[in-house]
Amino acid sequence: MMSKSKVTLETAEKLGLDSNEYKMIREILGRNPNFTELSIFSVMWSEHASYKNSIKWLKKLPRKGDHILAEAGEENAGLVDVGNGLACAFKIESHNHPCAVEPYQGAATGVGGINRDIFTMGARPIAQLNSLRFGDMKLERTKWHMKGIVKGIGDYGNAFGVPVVGGEVYFNECYNTNPLVNAMSVGLMEKDDMISAIAKGKGNPVYIVGSSTGKDGIHGATFASADITENSAEDLPSVQVGDPFQEKLLLEATLELNKTGAVIGMQDMGAAGIICSTSEMSEKGGHGMKIDLGKVPLRQKNMEPWEILLSESQERMLVVVEKGREKDVEAVFEKWDLNCVIIGEVIEEDRLYFYMHDELYADVPASSLVLGGGAPQYDREYSEPSYFKEFRKFSIDDVPEPEDMKEVVRMMIRNPNIASKRWVYEQYDTMVGTNNMSTNFPSDAGLVNIKGTRNALALTVDCNSRYVMADPDVGTQIAVAEAARNIVCSGGKPLAITNCLNFGNPYNPVVYWQFVKSVQGMAKACKKFNTPVTGGNVSFYNQTSIDGNVVPVHPTPTIGMLGILKEKNNQMSMAFKRKGSMIYLIGRSFNDIASSEYLATWHKIEESPPPKFDIEMEYKVQKVVEDIIRFSLVLSAHDISEGGLFITLLESAIPKCLGFDITTDAEIRRDAFLFGESQSRIVVSVSSTRETEFIDFMLQQEVPFSALGHVTRGEIRIDDVSFGFICDLKKEYMTGIENDLAE
Repeated sequence: MMSKSKVTLETAEKLGLDSNEYKMIREILGRNPNFTELSIFSVMWSEHASYKNSIKWLKKLPRKGDHILAEAGEENAGLVDVGNGLACAFKIESHNHPCAVEPYQGAATGVGGINRDIFTMGARPIAQLNSLRFGDMKLERTKWHMKGIVKGIGDYGNAFGVPVVGGEVYFNECYNTNPLVNAMSVGLMEKDDMISAIAKGKGNPVYIVGSSTGKDGIHGATFASADITENSAEDLPSVQVGDPFQEKLLLEATLELNKTGAVIGMQDMGAAGIICSTSEMSEKGGHGMKIDLGKVPLRQKNMEPWEILLSESQERMLVVVEKGREKDVEAVFEKWDLNCVIIGEVIEEDRLYFYMHDELYADVPASSLVLGGGAPQYDREYSEPSYFKEFRKFSIDDVPEPEDMKEVVRMMIRNPNIASKRWVYEQYDTMVGTNNMSTNFPSDAGLVNIKGTRNALALTVDCNSRYVMADPDVGTQIAVAEAARNIVCSGGKPLAITNCLNFGNPYNPVVYWQFVKSVQGMAKACKKFNTPVTGGNVSFYNQTSIDGNVVPVHPTPTIGMLGILKEKNNQMSMAFKRKGSMIYLIGRSFNDIASSEYLATWHKIEESPPPKFDIEMEYKVQKVVEDIIRFSLVLSAHDISEGGLFITLLESAIPKCLGFDITTDAEIRRDAFLFGESQSRIVVSVSSTRETEFIDFMLQQEVPFSALGHVTRGEIRIDDVSFGFICDLKKEYMTGIENDLAE
């Protein structure tokens, strides 16, 4: 007999559902739901799980491509053919809200969850990247967030045994309350070995494997679908607790299980736990399940059925296997000393029945819980903000040019958005697995060796949220373009992207306008660079308290891009190689300082449009750089991004402590030439023995280029004025963040 616990509209509203959704649930069931059923709909119809406020726009993103093996939404992660019979599974997801209230465990479980998405498909994780946003470095709360999050990522990833090969870290007061933690995992597999997240075959047993279930993470999906406030620490039980050593065992057991051929389908238990896995696998397979929650291994006593269903305890999987192969499956998990318990079976109807021993606690249609079934999809109101036109009134002529450029240089290299992130990446194991090709040979993208082949993966995460704030369409195009540019500068070819879309409250018309315009910009750029979207994550409700006001974070559509280096010998570094090499700029500089770090930090001006960007020129520049790297015409390549030309030159000079001597363009303001961030520009160095060949080639292209100067033994000179020596500037650049944290 089904549990009779009664609910009301007030109960539904407390669980994050509105009156219309409560009415829909009653219509779907043909009766009033009980508390367990209402809890099920609460988490599955939350924004975090259902994408109800975003899916209509996400469907407009390009998904098809020559290399795509699993399109967005089909599986736990995207799958791309990378040649030699291999496939790459990759995905990026957020763990923002948990990190806001419990930085260490929030970050650790974010890493664990994204890695499970990869090995659930049958791929072995080989690389991790992350994109982190923190608040004002002067605040103790920001330091607490940063130290906990970085340690959580490092401790979990290092113990699990996957190297961090790239990432980004930015600071802005809009992230004071609500940091952004976007974790990306990348895995390799034989392309015919993919495990699908599906349930089918009447009578096939359903297993729960891995860790025991506790009360951590209950209603975590609902928690992630509400604004973060100063009081959100009260929701601490919604943060999961991770165990990287248990996850390592689960990885090995999962990959071994796949070799048995007994697996029908498998899915990670992430947001919403058992209910998410059972409903999504059932809907995909056109079947249902009968589940006995009383058989789920527990690590806490007296758990209610709804708590077992919704728990987000980590390191767990749901596995459907072929009936008759139970002993083969159980032997694998016994070897690895992990739970492996049959909790139900597949049925031939669109229903999920959840029992606690002999009592039925929930009876819901599987399809009603997921997108494409009964889950609601909304068109939210959106409107262009007044600031958008105001930003466009900015003129460089209204900004005075500094008299002392040396002071600007010193300020820029200590800027936490520019300075080295050494304090962060030294806490990560970058060499475990011995595949990372970028540690001693720094490139714009992380490069990961594919052993036994001539190929390597090129990986990057990119987004400048200041650009996106200024113009979400153009800013997101730039995010995609910069990701592609980083891969090209490393010698690779862009293949596909995953995304993590971080925005404020979708019920705010300005926030939703930012979201819509960002998706439109992403679609344009992905079509241009032939990088289809393989999946990702939407994180709404990212808000921050500033001076007593609750404001949304800057729109931050993080782009994770996968590329392929077809010939490892073509790996390209950003580092200057030897004194006397000529330095060239590919692309054109403009009298432009809009949305630059220089404008924001030196002049304290945030109101300006995005930097100059022309997607057609960007595409041409990238194609030219692909060719000159392939023809071995350059010794280094490094794109111009935050901090402008000067910071690009500095970053190329630092690895070998070489300097540079350049001449600025007399037709462009010196501050714009040195620190402006106009796009589609790449700095290369050329050997004197190949300079003529390089020039001859470039003269045949439709891309502007110009000589900047040459590499020196160690001094930095601009327009015949000494700016000091690279070794001295390097010290300030390398210790900027460490000094801020110590204050």
